[in-house]
Amino acid sequence: MEIKTDDYSIWYEEAASTVYFRGFLRLDGMEEYQPVMDLLLSAVDKSPTLTLNLQDLEFLNSSGISMLSMFVVKVRDRGDVQLILQGSNKVLWQTKSLRNLQRLMPGLALELT
Repeated sequence: MEIKTDDYSIWYEEAASTVYFRGFLRLDGMEEYQPVMDLLLSAVDKSPTLTLNLQDLEFLNSSGISMLSMFVVKVRDRGDVQLILQGSNKVLWQTKSLRNLQRLMPGLALELT
């Protein structure tokens, strides 16, 4: 599973149970984020532990943060998946927004490096 444009790439590596994000993600509204949500939901169905590696995602707009929040809530409500978010302390949006996602799902593991 992969979504690739000139601005960003998102792909799932099943062997690592990890979805990788790279680039600048600034889509307009939830409709444009639906393929990303579909990729995430498909990935979470394949493993009891899923890692989202966001370290190379330099920008995510408010619609993208809303989409990630909705995904975290869906995973929390399932109750059978361990979610790990990997981010970078060097990317400002990640230091603020990823901690807020942890509030939505206290069992979420947040790894900022």
